[in-house]
Amino acid sequence: MSNIRSTPIIGDVQERTNAMIRVQSVASTNDERTWTVLGRDHLPLPAVELYLEHLRQTRASPNTIRSYARALALWFQYLDLLKRPWEDARLEDATGYIAWLRTGLHPDVVPIGDMPPRMADSTIATRIHGMQSFYTFHQWRGLEVAPWLYSGGAARNPSYRPFLHHVNHRRPQVTIRVRSKRTTPPTLTPRQIEAIKDSCARFDEASRSWSGCLRDRLLFQLLEETGLRIGEALSLQHRDWHVGRGENPFIEVVPRRNPHGLRQKSGYRKVYLSDATDRLYGEYVWQLCDLGMAAAVDDMNRTSVFVNINSGRTFAPLHPDTVYKLVDRLRKRLGTRVPARWSPHWFRHTHATALLLSGTPVHVVSRRLGHRDVQTTLNTYAWVTEDEELKSIADWTRVTQTWRVQHGQIP
Repeated sequence: MSNIRSTPIIGDVQERTNAMIRVQSVASTNDERTWTVLGRDHLPLPAVELYLEHLRQTRASPNTIRSYARALALWFQYLDLLKRPWEDARLEDATGYIAWLRTGLHPDVVPIGDMPPRMADSTIATRIHGMQSFYTFHQWRGLEVAPWLYSGGAARNPSYRPFLHHVNHRRPQVTIRVRSKRTTPPTLTPRQIEAIKDSCARFDEASRSWSGCLRDRLLFQLLEETGLRIGEALSLQHRDWHVGRGENPFIEVVPRRNPHGLRQKSGYRKVYLSDATDRLYGEYVWQLCDLGMAAAVDDMNRTSVFVNINSGRTFAPLHPDTVYKLVDRLRKRLGTRVPARWSPHWFRHTHATALLLSGTPVHVVSRRLGHRDVQTTLNTYAWVTEDEELKSIADWTRVTQTWRVQHGQIP
């Protein structure tokens, strides 16, 4: 493995006193990027690296590994300030850690007056979760560490659930939890989506041809219609796209290695498309053929759907950074017609929200999004289903008709 760069941690105090405990980006032998945490000796912290290697071997996404590495770098920085070995951490250390994340002040410093938080509660909750997962892993290994992490016993293996566990009121509970305000997933309106797509490419009725970049329009139309993650869309190959030919067109989301390190978070799934998007894909493929792609690649069927056209190595897989640069240009071009901070992931939230508001069952939306558990869909889009349920009882007279009949109000 070869080092690439270090990632700074929050706060001036931490950077001065714990400069040698940091997150390190690492390039592995298979060209995938991962992360580790270096100590004062410039070597990976053994306990942390053991846990991060567990995440790598269980196919956790690189973003998950990076997030947990940041959480553990912060936790070990804080423990270093306390001169406390990680195995001897106490409950009061964990609660003090939350205050430290909010203020960035040394544990011995008491703030005077209110201070603006250095981290949002949602970010702190993520850092706490990373620390808890680290200790849970070492509990699974049989180490007697962090008994304060769970109350009610079963600290060694908190994920174990015996038969009829649900009737046991003394089941273990997480003792450290930061409650953050539930946020509504950001979405785009149909008019904003059309503005984005038209800014990429527009069909001219007079000349019966497309002007602009058809690739970019296809990408955003695909994200809108399928709810794919940007990594899933950029990992699509032409063999994954099954054109209609008189039947429903569909794409296959297939877990495979991507040259830019992108991964599908979910397993295999099939996503059906509209004929309009299928026709747009056909127009795009003809454009690629006109540009000479069929002759330039060994097997077009196994090449990426979204490739470089005007910059970089021609017909190489499109890099996610290229997409985000495109988004920046579109933000400037469209100005107030679109939200200032929209991103490709907003299309996924918009897709799910539109389906739920249209009455699509939650389990169908969950399958289409590739969520491993329908509870993930419910947790993310609970406001949609809750709002619809509340609207369903707006007609008080209709909803309570049976109740009124039972009490003799309606003959």
